[in-house]
Amino acid sequence: MPGVEEIKQQVALESARRARLGVPAVAGGVLYILSGAIISSTLGGAPTVGLLQGLVPALRGEPNPAVSPRAVEVKFISHHAFALIAGSTLAAIAIGLLTLVLLLLLEATRFRRPGTWRQARSLILFGGVAVAVVSVGHQVVGAIETHNFAVGHDLTNHAVDQALTKGTANIVTEYLDLLAGLALAAGMIATMVNAMRVGLITRWMGILGIFTGVLVFLPLGGATLGFVPAFWLLAMGFLYLGRWPNGDPPAWAAGEARPWPSQAELRAKQAAEREGSSKRAKPPLARVEGDLVPEPAPPVSGSSRRRRRKRGARR
Repeated sequence: MPGVEEIKQQVALESARRARLGVPAVAGGVLYILSGAIISSTLGGAPTVGLLQGLVPALRGEPNPAVSPRAVEVKFISHHAFALIAGSTLAAIAIGLLTLVLLLLLEATRFRRPGTWRQARSLILFGGVAVAVVSVGHQVVGAIETHNFAVGHDLTNHAVDQALTKGTANIVTEYLDLLAGLALAAGMIATMVNAMRVGLITRWMGILGIFTGVLVFLPLGGATLGFVPAFWLLAMGFLYLGRWPNGDPPAWAAGEARPWPSQAELRAKQAAEREGSSKRAKPPLARVEGDLVPEPAPPVSGSSRRRRRKRGARR
């Protein structure tokens, strides 16, 4: 167990690092939203080729036409390569800031819970850097491949597939992106679980962080679910700046684990509070000698009082 002075030094170091990283974390959330908006708006204007349009050459008896129906799509991506690279660059910066946020959270967690999975740091560091680099590299490779297609003379379906998905460079970057995303997601999920256990983040923030790790590995839902990593980064930025609603979780200032109570413990605490309030609401009973309360005398009616007066007068 760390001593008192060691705990004080750790808390002071964490406070200084949180103050430096809070604003960049908020900026990372904004950049992630901006990158998703740029890429979505750019690709949203791309011409699409439906199933019937793709089958038109085959219906005309041309199984391998000289000009693929998807050639216009490849040329569009080539002409808008700069916007796609710019959007990916912003996303890469956001991923880099997310990596720094995770490393600080993991270090604070390991100080309070030394049994935290040690490989999580390596996975976060490798996965974060690799995802940031490969995301930009993939767009650069795509820009080169689509440009070669646009200025070339081979406009067949095979050339389209090579430019978009089946080229060697495209395949290599896709596999690297998958591996890097898996590493970052695994490290992030492990960090979220242990940070919740020591009480550095709330339960809903931990669950949101786990969901963020899954979305980094499998970008599902497009721009809609892409706001989840951005929101998590924004929330962590406010937490690091000390602007969390109702104050920071107690584990930050204590320098030791302060686990959040379970649902069963919360229910037991609420039941005890209700029982205590009901006891305080009851008035105390008067005690008499011998713990016996005499029965109250029956009230004397008005007619009885008049009879008593008459008898007294006769006497």
